Amino acid sequence: MSDTSTRNGAPGAVVPGRIPLRAGPVSLVWRPRTLFVPLLTLGVLFLGVLVNCGRGDIDIPVGDVAQALFGGGDEGNRMVVTELRLPRSVTGLLVGAALALAGAVIQGLARNPLASPDILGITAGSGVGAVTVIVFGGAYGGVGGTLASVGIPTAAMAGGLLAAVAVYALAVRRGLSGYRVLLVGVGVNAILTSVLSWLLLKADIVDAGRALLWLNGSLNGASWDTLQPVMWTLLVLMPVALLLSFPFGALVFDDDTARGLGVRMTATRVALLFTAVLLTAAATAAAGPIAFVALACPQLAVRLLRTGTPPLLASALIGAAVTVWADVLGRTAFGNIELPVGVLTAALGAPYLLYLLIRSGRARTS
Repeated sequence: MSDTSTRNGAPGAVVPGRIPLRAGPVSLVWRPRTLFVPLLTLGVLFLGVLVNCGRGDIDIPVGDVAQALFGGGDEGNRMVVTELRLPRSVTGLLVGAALALAGAVIQGLARNPLASPDILGITAGSGVGAVTVIVFGGAYGGVGGTLASVGIPTAAMAGGLLAAVAVYALAVRRGLSGYRVLLVGVGVNAILTSVLSWLLLKADIVDAGRALLWLNGSLNGASWDTLQPVMWTLLVLMPVALLLSFPFGALVFDDDTARGLGVRMTATRVALLFTAVLLTAAATAAAGPIAFVALACPQLAVRLLRTGTPPLLASALIGAAVTVWADVLGRTAFGNIELPVGVLTAALGAPYLLYLLIRSGRARTS
């Protein structure tokens, strides 16, 4: 029997799914899944953008949409695709990528697959900030004018950051426990949801209608101008998250082990938490609170890549693809009725949340 056929831990052992690469004194391990899964996800995402840009009052074949995106084809098709429909798809993929990346970071920090900005109150905090601007932005003279000048994106980021700080401060006592973070987040989320209800009761009918439409998570009205905040936030924070991927991977261990690996736990947690909050707030400000993308997509990436912690880049790509395809279904699957993308993601994500709860309960029992 050769050395390469021995079990893990023996000299020359080969781990399934990993290919050892050696060049003199340099030894590397290549996992094909880390390349194939993101490439496949990119293909699914690009197909979703093509389909989404082709459907509407004037249906355009997928081939013509592809030509229009690359500057060819009919001039009328190019205008419809690039000016009217593409901003919606680009907003969807940016928002989905930002939410899924934030969810992956938070699940790694909490060491809990049930943790996400939706459940921990970060999304609700962003919603409180944004709805406050929508409701009181022009209603009460000087105060309203000040709120209006702050703007929805800034207010959403401030609300999400305050909610995250509250959860962290309450959960960090006597060590950071994943289930303590989850329970504290559920409580903070409930409080902020009550605040949202109070804001809607205080609003007039027009502002309440605007706020409710925004709270459902919709890509309607997306334009090249409205997507810029989330685009720049993602362009800045995606490299930051990837640079923090090594200390992030070490968080799967307990605190003493992570410190032994040279990870500065407090600084790493603060940087990752701040990154996740800004991503969530920017995405929420652009399209409203789109539910369950941040919860489900990182866990889907874990299962596809078979990793110990949510892979950051793959999670972002899967989140973008899921959001775009959910928008396609919301626009086309129900005839003349167009559903907000948040309704579709909630309908798809709620059963997955129940599955995670049941599985987590069985694991704790055993």
